[in-house]
Amino acid sequence: MSQAPQFPHIVQDNMKAYLDALGDDAALFVAPHHATRSNDTEYTYRQSSDILYLCGWMDPEMVLLLRPKSEKPVVMFVQPKDPKREIWTGIRPGVEGAKQDFGADEAYPISDLAKQLPHLLMGFERLHYQFAENPTMDKLLMNSIQKANRSGRKNGLSGPDVFVHPAKVLHRLRQIKSSAEIEVMRKAVAITKKAHEEAMAMTAPGVFEYQLEAKISYVFRSHGGTGAGYASIVGGGNNAVILHYVTNDQPLRDGDVVCVDAGCELGSYTGDITRAWPVNGKFTPAQREIYEAVLAANEAAIQVCRPGIRYREIHEASVQSLTESMVRLGLLEGDVDEIIANEGYKKFFMHGTGHWLGMDVHDVGSYVDGTDAIVLEPGMILTVEPGIYIDVADESVPEQYRGIGIRLEDDILITADGYENLSADIAKSVEDVERLVGSHLS
Repeated sequence: MSQAPQFPHIVQDNMKAYLDALGDDAALFVAPHHATRSNDTEYTYRQSSDILYLCGWMDPEMVLLLRPKSEKPVVMFVQPKDPKREIWTGIRPGVEGAKQDFGADEAYPISDLAKQLPHLLMGFERLHYQFAENPTMDKLLMNSIQKANRSGRKNGLSGPDVFVHPAKVLHRLRQIKSSAEIEVMRKAVAITKKAHEEAMAMTAPGVFEYQLEAKISYVFRSHGGTGAGYASIVGGGNNAVILHYVTNDQPLRDGDVVCVDAGCELGSYTGDITRAWPVNGKFTPAQREIYEAVLAANEAAIQVCRPGIRYREIHEASVQSLTESMVRLGLLEGDVDEIIANEGYKKFFMHGTGHWLGMDVHDVGSYVDGTDAIVLEPGMILTVEPGIYIDVADESVPEQYRGIGIRLEDDILITADGYENLSADIAKSVEDVERLVGSHLS
């Protein structure tokens, strides 16, 4: 059920910037289908982030057409008002709501798409559109262009014959956050802080992973968030070695570490934070050694962040620190530089050090510029998340380290003169973490 955008000034500014950037081109965006969960029930609907970014419309069966050089540049095709359906699925804004609350200059029922699209596309040579996501829409678009070409012969007009992926313009805009977007993400991370620290405070042997997940979800929603920006990861013991473990159904055991990766979504923007802590409130010496190795890599990588560096330099700082620690702890043997050159560290650190963050947890935006990594600019937000993962069955490492999985992740805003760690005040030092764990039970 669409309501007016939660942060209307943001989508208005986003739309204006994109229309300006399109120039003489047109752009077409299609809402994804509502996915079936089982039988006749559906998953909670999540709109395309591109559409949310531009207008905030949240419902399915919607197409957004943008034509900057026309008298009516923003055209929406939407679900019409339908009192009988609205009894079941909620109030629809309809055609009038699209114009009144979502910035449409013109709006039609979605059933009129095939009829209206040919003449609306006429006169535009280039269309920004993502093929192969919706075959039905691909076919409808090609038919519409054919009709536009046929009907335009009399006046010398035609439909688009050059197609551009949205990443060329829109995703570049999404990669650089405005001050208003940054403020929403600060709030999302602030709620995420409350959730992680509440989960730490209720942790004790015998508590189930799903109980921590439930607490996290409760805090997200009770503080105004939409919910989790992605499936929360709560892995105790060896489950933390599974990078995207989301089963979350096991009891937490005395002597284990639990790794929690969870972020609150607010106004379609999400935080993404990972912390790890001892189930009984006290790291063993071996757990502390691994934890401090990851913490050192996290801090080393964050310190590199600033405008003008290449994105890869963050990962390189993380890998350097982690590999040195792995050799020092006896997880790996050999020369550090050779291990890095041969990627031997990937046995225990097999993923990248981070990713872009915004409306999607793995947000849009290129990582490469030509033949090298992209240069960081103010307004970019990225994660820094090194980790060490040692399977309990790995007999190649000292026994005390087996079954330990630790990742530490922060959300970093690139500023004009350096960086701002949006999650800097979420407990991360050994002392802060140990002080919080189980504190609600004492």
